[in-house]
Amino acid sequence: MTSHVSDTPASSAMKFSVTYPLVSHPYNPELLSKESLTRFAQTAENAGFDAMGFTDHPAPTHRWLSAGGHDALDPFAALAFVAAVTDRMLLVPNIVVLPYRNPFLVAKSIATIDALSGGRFVLATGTGYLKGEYKALGVDFDERNELFDEAIEVMRGVWANDDFAYEGRNFLAHGQSANPKPGRVPLWIGGNSKLSRRRVAEVADGWVPFPAPRALAHTTKTPPLETPEDLAQMLDYLWQHVDRAGRNRSEIDVCFGTSAGGSLTDDTFDADAHIAGLTELAALGVTWASATVPGDSIDHATEALQRYGEEVIATYQAS
Repeated sequence: MTSHVSDTPASSAMKFSVTYPLVSHPYNPELLSKESLTRFAQTAENAGFDAMGFTDHPAPTHRWLSAGGHDALDPFAALAFVAAVTDRMLLVPNIVVLPYRNPFLVAKSIATIDALSGGRFVLATGTGYLKGEYKALGVDFDERNELFDEAIEVMRGVWANDDFAYEGRNFLAHGQSANPKPGRVPLWIGGNSKLSRRRVAEVADGWVPFPAPRALAHTTKTPPLETPEDLAQMLDYLWQHVDRAGRNRSEIDVCFGTSAGGSLTDDTFDADAHIAGLTELAALGVTWASATVPGDSIDHATEALQRYGEEVIATYQAS
C-alpha cells in the first residue's frame, strides 16, 4: 500500500499548485509536445511547486469553445506522463468531472497512476456544469449529483475491499476486485455551492473553490467568489459543517489563489503585494495557493514558474 503526503492534517505552511496552461481555444500546439510538458513539469518542481494539474473536458461543445472555453488533455494520461518525469510534486487534476465516467474505470486509472508515482495522486473532483458535454457522453445532467456521490462510494469501496458489490443507477457490480489498491486517496471537492461544501465536510479532505466574478456567476449559476470577503463567508459555512461532522478543521485543505500584485507576465508584478494576499488567504484557512502562468509560449510559461518560485515561493517560505 502506498502512502500519501496529503494524508497528514493540513499544515499551517502554504503549499503551491499550478495548472498546465492549456487553457485557450484554439490551443497552442507548442504545449502539446513531450519536450514542452517535460520542461514545464520539471521547472515547476524545481521552482518549489508542490502540485501540478490539468483540466478535464473530454467532449466540450464547439459553441462553448468558441465562446471562451478551452481545449484540454486527458488528465489521467497527462498526469501519468508528469509522474514519470518528476519525483516530488503531487498530481492533482483541476478538476476531474466524476459523473462523466464509470467509477470503476476512474478508480483503475487513479490506482495505476498512484502506484507508479509512489502515492502522489490527489483526486480533485467536481460535478461539472456543461450540459452539452454530459449529453455527448451519454450521461444525464440532472443525475449528476447522485452519480457523483455514488462514484465516491464505489471508488472507496473497490479500493478497500475484494469481492465488492454495488447496485448503481446505471450498473450492477456483483462482486468486483481491482488491484492494485491505493489505500485512501485524498479527495478534494471543487465547487462554490453549499452542497459542495457540505460534501467536503462529510467525506472529503479538501475544498477547491473557483474564482467567479458576479457577472459570470449569474451566467453559470454558481455562487460569486471574487473577494476575500466572499471566501470568508463561504468558509464560515464550511467550518460550521465540519464542526457538525465532528471533524477537525485542520484536516481540511483549502486551495485558492490571489490576484494581488498583478500578473506574473507584467514588469510591474509586485511580489510583496502578492505575498500579502497569500498571507490574508492563509489567515482565512487556505492551505494551498494556486498560481496562474501564461500559455502563449512554453518559454513564457517556464519563465513565469521560475519567477514565481524565486520571488514568491522562496520568500513566503522563508518568512
